[in-house]
Amino acid sequence: MTLESVTDGGPTLDDLRRRLSALSRDAAPEVARLADWMLEQPQEAAFHSVRGLAERAGVNANTVVRLSQALGFEGFEACRGAFQEALRQRSDLYSSRAARLRGSERDAIFRAVRAASHQAIDALFEADTLAAIERAADMLLQARQVHCVGVRSCQALAHYLAYTGGMAFPNFAARMTGPGDIHDLISETGTADVVVAITFSLYSVETVRAFELAKRQGARTIAITDGFRSPIAAGADLVLTPPMFGPQALPSLIAAFAMAEVLIAAMVARSDRALERIAGFETRLLDSGAYVR
Repeated sequence: MTLESVTDGGPTLDDLRRRLSALSRDAAPEVARLADWMLEQPQEAAFHSVRGLAERAGVNANTVVRLSQALGFEGFEACRGAFQEALRQRSDLYSSRAARLRGSERDAIFRAVRAASHQAIDALFEADTLAAIERAADMLLQARQVHCVGVRSCQALAHYLAYTGGMAFPNFAARMTGPGDIHDLISETGTADVVVAITFSLYSVETVRAFELAKRQGARTIAITDGFRSPIAAGADLVLTPPMFGPQALPSLIAAFAMAEVLIAAMVARSDRALERIAGFETRLLDSGAYVR
């Protein structure tokens, strides 16, 4: 089977592993060693930069590029995208993920979740990802108004980003509380606004439609999603892809929440007024009795 032979135009994880296995036997020594290493942990190729993957595998960056080309890709970005899509194909259905958990030993599950969580956080803090978060911080600081859109499992992340952002910055719009709010508010956006759309496979139709509406309105867009083949990645001004691997029934949001925290922290660090606004917010809630002292 060739890399192009699967019906959706991309290789399955089994396709990629077969090719890695062949390279581990037949390629030049450094490429073969990297291929052998990736056979055991293909998720590493999905969520790291060239430098990050090279560092974790103990090879140089050129070896990562050579392996990507040996797998049949023009470069590493195409290779990483293929691994992201292949992993997503295996984990799209929540019931399939849950079925793989059934019968697993408790300690094995705990170890797997712990290891995946550490890997996700490590990948988040690589230089390329942090640079993208810095660009997102600039966009949000300059926006007239910021709208955060997410439903179902992503509603909590959208709520958290809007809540913490609104605590520090007046340009964060109120959190959307009902299905009709999304269309009503996004239809009022314009070129000075930023819409942050959040969805992961399985992709929520409400968020995809909100993203498309934001583009038609001329708003700038930030897509927080699981890869560049996501329906909200195409046409986005900036795409952020927090690592989401792990054995959980639903894709892990650990790195996505950490990304939201890093993003707001980066904004607060470069703002002259955020501290005053946060202090005022805190004082109002304390004085109103919202907190127990």
